[in-house]
Amino acid sequence: MTTLQTVFAKAKADNRAALVGYLPAGFPSKDGAISAAAALVEAGCDVIEIGLPYSDPLMDGPTIQDAVHRSLLNGTRIADVLRTVEGVAATGAATLVMTYWNPIDKYGAERFARDLAAAGGVGTITPDLTPEESEPWRAASAAAGIDTVFLVAPSSTEQRIKAVVDCCTGFVYAASLMGVTGARETVNVAAEGLVQRTKAHTDLPVCVGLGVGTGAQAAEVAAYADGVIVGSAFIRRILDAPDEAEGRASISALAKEMAQGVRR
Repeated sequence: MTTLQTVFAKAKADNRAALVGYLPAGFPSKDGAISAAAALVEAGCDVIEIGLPYSDPLMDGPTIQDAVHRSLLNGTRIADVLRTVEGVAATGAATLVMTYWNPIDKYGAERFARDLAAAGGVGTITPDLTPEESEPWRAASAAAGIDTVFLVAPSSTEQRIKAVVDCCTGFVYAASLMGVTGARETVNVAAEGLVQRTKAHTDLPVCVGLGVGTGAQAAEVAAYADGVIVGSAFIRRILDAPDEAEGRASISALAKEMAQGVRR
């Protein structure tokens, strides 16, 4: 199993940022999600985030909401998410689950952590779990040997940044803007300052997400961040494709462009 620590150490040795790709489980189909993620890995993604489809996505913009809705209509359940993780982890990429807290709470924190680890998952990103309420989940994750990733935002105070990074083990997720996910024409200028402020409080890698949609933007972010997170741009190409095969080809081409970007 490839760990996050291994991924970021290798990227640092190569003098580049890591490329992190996001796709929800069950989209465009249950098997299609695995093959799409595998295509991202083959094209150069170092880490894959598998989204756990949820009916009330708090930080997801319209593109991811559309994909998640289709996934739920496909009948995707947590068992399918874990099977997706298993399939993607088999490619050799470090594989995380990005999920809101309620599904974990309903499933059972210790059970989820154990089952995720058994599937080959290396950790979770929990955007709506606050540091003040995270201790039980962090304990369950540590017992299962998986990492925890939490988010900082441009609005985060120094005190808040420290509280968040103290809960992180794999990396810190720096949200580039105040808003929802989605590719944009430019990456928020606040992102670089947020990364610098975060790095003052931790030695963990800091990855930037929200708004990255092109290779040029990936190169821009890679100049100051340890990782570049891309989700909506990939999903948009799958949504626009006439079939799954065309969707895979399209996201593969974009991932190759992004992979070149993080190496500039």
